[in-house]
Amino acid sequence: MMTAKITVEELATDLVAILDRVEHKGERITIVRDGQSIADLVPRGCPPGITARELVERVGNLALPGEGFADDLEAIQANQGVADVPEWPC
Repeated sequence: MMTAKITVEELATDLVAILDRVEHKGERITIVRDGQSIADLVPRGCPPGITARELVERVGNLALPGEGFADDLEAIQANQGVADVPEWPC
């Protein structure tokens, strides 16, 4: 789901309806003031994240990692422990 953008003025005019969109439809809304994103409204309980489509839009033009990338990842994993997390957040 793409993030909708609204202005501060739109938020002030229609706060209840916008909060309903976030709470009941699961929408993510970015609040914009003077052309700059200043805050995000996201449903409670889920950590910030992006959709697969947003990921492709952000990294689609990046070069693929070099030959030794997998070896580098294995070395990092070998030197780091696993955090004690009882469950996934969402």
